[in-house]
Formats: sequence, C-alpha cells, structure tokens
Amino acid sequence: MLYRKIEQEIKAHLKSDSDKILVIEGARQIGKSYIIREVGRRLFKNYIEINFVLDDEGEQLYKNIHTKENFYLALGMKHGGKLGEYDDTLVFLDEIQQYPQYLTLLKFFREDHRFHFIASGNLLGVTLKKTTSIPIGSIIRKRMTPLDFEEFTIANGMRKAVIEMFRLKYNVKESLTEELHNYMLNMFRRYLLVGGMPDAVNEYLASHNIVKVREVQENIRSLYGDGATKYENDYHKKLLVRRIYEMIPSQMENKKKRIVAKDIRDKKGDRFEQYQDEFEYLISSGITLCVHAISNPRYPLTESVHKNLLKLYMNDVGMLTSQLYHHNIRPIMEDIRSINLGSVYENVVAQELYAHGHQCFYYDNRNNGEVDFLVDDYNSLSILPIEVKSGKDYAVYSALGKLMSIPDYHINGGLVLSNEREVFTKDKVTYMPIYYIMFVDKNKTSESGIYF
Repeated sequence: MLYRKIEQEIKAHLKSDSDKILVIEGARQIGKSYIIREVGRRLFKNYIEINFVLDDEGEQLYKNIHTKENFYLALGMKHGGKLGEYDDTLVFLDEIQQYPQYLTLLKFFREDHRFHFIASGNLLGVTLKKTTSIPIGSIIRKRMTPLDFEEFTIANGMRKAVIEMFRLKYNVKESLTEELHNYMLNMFRRYLLVGGMPDAVNEYLASHNIVKVREVQENIRSLYGDGATKYENDYHKKLLVRRIYEMIPSQMENKKKRIVAKDIRDKKGDRFEQYQDEFEYLISSGITLCVHAISNPRYPLTESVHKNLLKLYMNDVGMLTSQLYHHNIRPIMEDIRSINLGSVYENVVAQELYAHGHQCFYYDNRNNGEVDFLVDDYNSLSILPIEVKSGKDYAVYSALGKLMSIPDYHINGGLVLSNEREVFTKDKVTYMPIYYIMFVDKNKTSESGIYF
C-alpha cells in the first residue's frame, strides 16, 4: 500500500468528535476511493461503500432519491445486514457528483446522526454551483492530489527519518553533500518520468519498465480525455474541452506557456470569455492546475488576479513527460544541453505547490517581464516570487530582480530553484536545488517571509 499523507487526515477526522462530513475531492485515478476504503475498513466494524457512477450504469437504486428517509430504505434493502450504530458504521458515498442531490442530503445525514458518512468525487466546484441547497457548515472539503515528491520517495524506500533530516537541512539553508545531492536529483528525475498516479507508481516499483509505466499513463490520459467530457450534454463543448486538454503539453513548450483563446479553434477573434465553462470544467475536475496572471502583485494575491490570462498545467508531471518524450528517458535522466526542460520543471513545481496547499499565480508585466510563480506568505503578509530554472543559467532572472525592486510590493525575498547543489542567498534571493520544493509548505513559513 502506498503511503499517502491524506490518510492521517482522514483517520483523524473519522476518530474526532466532529460530526461534519468529510468530502475528498480530486481527479480520477489518484487513489481517493482506495485510501478511504482502507481507512474505513480499519476503523469501523460496519463499512458500506456506494459508488454512484456504478449505480447509474446499473440498477439506479439511488438515482431518484431526494429524501433521507428514502435513502435509508434503499440502504437497508441493499446493506441491511451491515448497518449498526453511529459509532460503528461508516457509509462511503463515492463519485457523489454523479447524483448532485446527495450534496444537499449530506446536511440532513449529519443532523440525523444515524451513521458516519464520508464522500468523494470530482467536479464538486461545478456541482455545488448547480446544487439548490449548498450544505455550508455541514461538510469539510479536502482536495487530494497525485503522490507528491515526498510520497514518491517513501514509495521508493526512503525512510521518513531521512526525509526529516533533509527537511532540517532545508530549514537551516544547508547544502547537501555532493553524494546526497546526486542521489536526490536522481530520485527527482525519476519522479519527473513516473509522476504520482498510484497505478503508474506501482507499475514502476514492480517492473522499472518505462514502456509499461507509459502504458498506464496513456490509459489514464485517454480516460481523462473522455471523462473530462462525460458530464457535458453539449457535443460542441465536449470537443472544446477535449481540445483544450490535449493542447496543454504543446502549449507549455511555447515561450509564454499560457493558453491563447484563438489557438483553441484556430480562429482569430476568439476571446477567453467564450471558453469560461470549458476552463472551469478542466480545473474543477482536477485534471489540470490553473495559474492566473498578476501584473501588480500585492498581498493577498487573489485580489490582483488577471482572470483572462492563465496557464494550465497537467495535474501530474509523469503524464506530461509521457506526452513530450514517450519511451525516451534520456531527456530527463541525462543532462542534455539541447533539451529544454523548462515546461517540465514548471509543471512539477506547480504540482508540488498545489499539493502543499498553495494557490498559485504568476507575474506577467509588459515592462518587467514574467516570473514563474507567486504565492502568498501568510506569516509576513507578503508574497513569495519563485523562479524555476532547468538549465545552467540559473542566476539569470531579470524579471525577478525588477519585481523585487518595486517598493510598493513589500517583497521580503525571492526563491530560485534549479539543479545546482549549493544553497545560498544573494540580494534577498535564495538559491536552492529543485528537489527542495518538497518542503515549500503553505503552513510552514519563517519570519523572514521565505519558506525555510
């Protein structure tokens, strides 16, 4: 069983005195159902799992239910022998977005206090907007992501005590030895190839065969391409959603990397506003990560967003490298100067930042240029700009310098991530090896405003 940090959060909630219902949301194939099932079966004598997608494809027993009384009747008819009391019974409602009325019913399940409930699904942002009665105060929403780099290292046999040693060195801004640095960089490069989809990670651990790993990733990509359109009734929108999703890898190879509206249908005059629903669908489903542009960044960053400029990243870096390099591992594992890994490094940093709770933005200013990422620093009530460098020119960052020189933005420091081993600070910019992104946690900031 793969180690997932969210397991402890699920376990802690189910063992707590809170009667709110935990809802785990995220993309398909990231392990939501598996981890809830494992925890639920361990903690509760009576465990019942209902997958609404399977129900909709089969007997549709739960499809037209709109009251808690009728739900309990159906539940008792199907699982009566497994139903006990509140303290020993957990009901898991999987793929809850398939039957949106159950999001409203969660409020009444909570008030009734008959059984413990937990739910999971994707597209919950879109589904809640269409829900007549949002169960505010009755649910806790928790986003799950593919395995992050730390979880990947643990899957590959690294002990948590070793990771804590690395975390300590990160906290005190200490470089690793050449041998440890090479080990971590090699592990990080393997993560770029494999990514964090549980099935891909398990295949890698079993075979170490890139062809088999890519087969898993291609199956998931096809599922996403089809599944991203599953809940749309408009055939035209289906094609647009799929088109945007499939153009992300090639778009990321462009200098600007952002989605340009006229490229979607190859039609001049198209505007971003025409595709609001399609973008929202891809983002809410969890299969893409959205990074909005900001030209005048001030804390908090959400107040400065330029909504019509955004970048979309893949939710998993292994899915990206599968599309870019297929079975060829040399661009990742070997330091080939002719290969620009900029899009890959940006994608993995976006993925890590989201996994660690950050909401990500990027700096785009016509006069000053572009900085890869901006995140809020809640400790200093300022912002942290992050530059990601995949090549040897890691000290070249004109836009970052210009951004930090503007007094009105009150930026305490910046961060540059690259393949270089040494950790040092110069002109308020701290340089760190790329694998240290695993420790840039939203909830662990220092008084300096840098995440060390």
